[in-house]
Amino acid sequence: METIAFQDMYPEDYANCYGCGRNNNHGMHLKSYWQGDESFCRHTPKDYYSGGFPGFLYGGMIVSLMDCHGAGTASAAKARADGTSAERFITATITVDFVKPTPLGVELEIRGKISEMNGRKVFVDLTLSANNEICAKGRGLFIQLPPSI
Repeated sequence: METIAFQDMYPEDYANCYGCGRNNNHGMHLKSYWQGDESFCRHTPKDYYSGGFPGFLYGGMIVSLMDCHGAGTASAAKARADGTSAERFITATITVDFVKPTPLGVELEIRGKISEMNGRKVFVDLTLSANNEICAKGRGLFIQLPPSI
């Protein structure tokens, strides 16, 4: 396992994301790492991210966690493949299937695996688990920002 988070390798100008930006004082400060060919991130959401049913996580937060982890995974995978430094990726599409309710009050684990890489496009398959049970599955297409942005 690598000890430097993907998000900590982002250039200063791109480290402001609510989910994963180290420079966002109000953000979640997600940290993603490699574990073999898979990436992982752990996060325990605050209780006020409750969904419509008490004790369970709001669906939008599930998507947000998977989105930020997926973008970080795409960036790290592209850097690893090209032997370059991390670049910022943005989300083109993300789909999430909610498999079962996600409980609050426990550490969640988000995992990602690259399914395809083609130029500036990286597809990442994602899961979000609580108590070692998958609660959501998804897939994202992340696009590397062009140098002009």
